This record gives sequence, structure tokens and C-alpha cells, in this order.
Amino acid sequence: MNKVILMGRLTRDPEIRYSQGASQTAVGRFSLAVDRRFKRDGQPEADFFNCTTFGKQSEFVEKYLHQGTKVVVTGRIQNDNYTNKNGEKVYSVQIIVEEIEFAESKNAAGQNGFGGAPAGQAPAPSAASGDGFINIEDGIEDELPF
Repeated sequence: MNKVILMGRLTRDPEIRYSQGASQTAVGRFSLAVDRRFKRDGQPEADFFNCTTFGKQSEFVEKYLHQGTKVVVTGRIQNDNYTNKNGEKVYSVQIIVEEIEFAESKNAAGQNGFGGAPAGQAPAPSAASGDGFINIEDGIEDELPF
């Protein structure tokens, strides 16, 4: 089985091209930065994956995704090995995207500085007590649904 699920942010705006021939198919390409869960000193904090989409999915990517958009992609890994002009073997992989979903709301993207909205407009965090819980006003407990 060849299946991969990645969540990350686009490192650049997607590139869309159309295949030649009688039925032109849209082909989209973008790079996804995926944060590493465990970080070691001197090691990169993220991995970068080249992703490819086809058809209607490429048109969706072109219309709605841009640099910084956080998405979840599901697909398969495909080898792109070739021999260059110098006769050297070059090894690379790409992710062939089968499904793509937004991983955060448009408002959250704006608050993180990725949605085109000014980053300084994020709401201030509510005051919290020293134990990490938010203080609830007295008398409001009767209105809570739980």
C-alpha cells in the first residue's frame, strides 16, 4: 500500500500548466512545508515535499490556495528518478495528491499572518488564572450546557 497524509503550509503560490493534446488537463505543482514533531539541535524544523495535482483539483488549487495556506493532503509517493546530462543518477520523490482539504479557517489563517489580513489584528488572549484555565464569571455556571 502506498498512502501518505501530510499537513503543512504552501511555501509558494501553486504553478498551474495545461497538458498538450486534444483534451487539455490542468497540472498543478506546489511545495508543502511540514513541521517535524520532534526537533533536534542543528536539524531542520520542517520537511519540504513537492506535490502534484491533476484536473479539477488543479483548478481548485489555482483558485483557492496561495503561499502560507495550511492544508491536509492525502495521496501517494512517486519516484522521480532520472539521469542528468552528466550521466549522474538523480533521486527525488513527489506526492501525487488524491485529496486536499483546508486545515484551518480563513479567520485563523488571517490571525497567523497567512490570510492576507494584517497579522496585528489577532484578538488578545483572555485572562487566565495561574493554573492554565480560563476564569468564568460568577453566576454564569447555570447557563453552561454541561
